[in-house]
Formats: sequence, C-alpha cells, structure tokens
Amino acid sequence: MNLRPEHIVKGVDAEPWIKTFRQKTSIPVNTPLLNQAQTIIANYQGNNRAKATGTVFPVISNQKMNSYLKEIADFCGVKKNLAFHIARHTFATN
Repeated sequence: MNLRPEHIVKGVDAEPWIKTFRQKTSIPVNTPLLNQAQTIIANYQGNNRAKATGTVFPVISNQKMNSYLKEIADFCGVKKNLAFHIARHTFATN
C-alpha cells in the first residue's frame, strides 16, 4: 500500500529491486522484483488514483477491500466471514 516509485531501484545486478525499510524496526529490506510483479506494476503506471497518492498502486479503503474479499469468498464458495484482518493472519500462519 505504501510502495512508492522511488522504492523501485536498479540493483547491482542491473535488475529492478524494491528497497524499503521495515515499519516498526527500520531494518532495510531489499527484494528482487520478479517479472510477474513488473508486469503488474506496469499495468498501474499512469493510474490517476495512484498518481494522486504518490504510490505505485491505487490505495483503496479497508471497507472496499473487505467488500472485494467477500466477493471472492462468494465466488470460491467460502462460507466464512472473510475480512482483510483475518486474511492477513491466515496468510502469516500458513
């Protein structure tokens, strides 16, 4: 959500990397940007909402994110009440 264009840099291998810092500890994080991720980022270049916030991707509200998750759950036949907070913890533990 907070990824900004200045976080995407060329690494020593001349490939794109994401260089940021962890929010709580300020420890540097360097992540290579894979081809699939580059394609996704390219799809959002020029997005007006992303430009307005200065981020790579448009920022959506938690309410809208939860609405999308409920649509996905319905489509997949998931009967549990799904919300971003629950999804985040599920991802972290699996």
